Amino acid sequence: MTEYGGESRVLNHSNHRSDVYEFTGDVRLKGNSGTIFIESMINSNIPHTIKPYARKYDAPGMEAISAIQIKATPSDKLPDCNKTLDIPAILFSTGGHTHNYFHSITDVMVPLFATSQRFNRDVIFLVINHDFSRFTSEHRKTLESLSRYEVVDIDRENRTLCFPNMIVGLIAHKYDLSIDPSPNSTLSTRNLTKLLRTTYSLKRESVSYHNRPRLLVVSRTNYRRLNNELELVELAQKLGFDSVLQDLGDHLELAAKIVNSFDVMVGVHGAGLTNMVFLPENALVIQIVPWGLGYIAKEMFGMNPQEMKLKYLEYRITANESSLLGKYPNHSQIYTDPFKYCDKIGPRACFRLFYINQDVNLDLHSFKNILLKAMQLMAA
Repeated sequence: MTEYGGESRVLNHSNHRSDVYEFTGDVRLKGNSGTIFIESMINSNIPHTIKPYARKYDAPGMEAISAIQIKATPSDKLPDCNKTLDIPAILFSTGGHTHNYFHSITDVMVPLFATSQRFNRDVIFLVINHDFSRFTSEHRKTLESLSRYEVVDIDRENRTLCFPNMIVGLIAHKYDLSIDPSPNSTLSTRNLTKLLRTTYSLKRESVSYHNRPRLLVVSRTNYRRLNNELELVELAQKLGFDSVLQDLGDHLELAAKIVNSFDVMVGVHGAGLTNMVFLPENALVIQIVPWGLGYIAKEMFGMNPQEMKLKYLEYRITANESSLLGKYPNHSQIYTDPFKYCDKIGPRACFRLFYINQDVNLDLHSFKNILLKAMQLMAA
């Protein structure tokens, strides 16, 4: 049994998106009690609890995340080790919003890459809140690319596991799909997309010029549907694209291969656009932004493509292109100032109105200009 003498060292990597603490020394995790013991005298700099999920600003979402207890304990009062591992560990939650594909990538997978890459696969992943999560099965291949060890479900572990180093929580960077590039390492959004293309054996690293760029229109079957998606495909075809309408479904590996085969991806703001991580470099993403969602759409999908070496265009619909048109009085703030209206009704009601209860009736005459610009970009 390996012993680690001396007090544990604590590093705080927290930011506005996540609480993250790194413990080095004698770190003991008492299985399904969700309690970590570190060898130390009581220290005010050590947190009492951590919820290891990269969405701490989202109070409703964080309610379902279990809290990990941290106890600074003198060496003679530490629980005995049932199993000692000579490798570092990262502990995180696969609960929260991970049933949603976008959040499984932004709240877990991207931060996990940012947190684990420095270990070069010599790290073990410990998960909580995994009972109803499909995260580890859906992202199995990527997890295997980041760690050479089996994932451990702590909620089902009744032993005390001991480590020389443990990170509790995941390091999340400023934007959902981005990683701040590090000058001293290979940590970057672009390297994440390279890893994903390798992981899923995707054939295309970058776009090569051809006369008819392949254009994918991502179909949505629930809310924020594009009501005239077939007409959009026909228009793109007439303008010189080889255009296809496709529902990407929930089979990750199949979706990755489909998306990688295209040069241009067009989609209404939503989880389907997350698949831009599988596009070849120099491909183009066109985001159709529903009424009232301009700022959040830009932040979620518009800030990242350049970091992935992708091109980006955005089309913000007018109120006349929203299915909300005609459902409220003409002078309603829903049409004149949706942001002020959201301040009035609150975030949950705003979400229901603009995210759930809205579809898009695209003005194809107006959108034609976006497609012509796309053709120019693909020829450049």
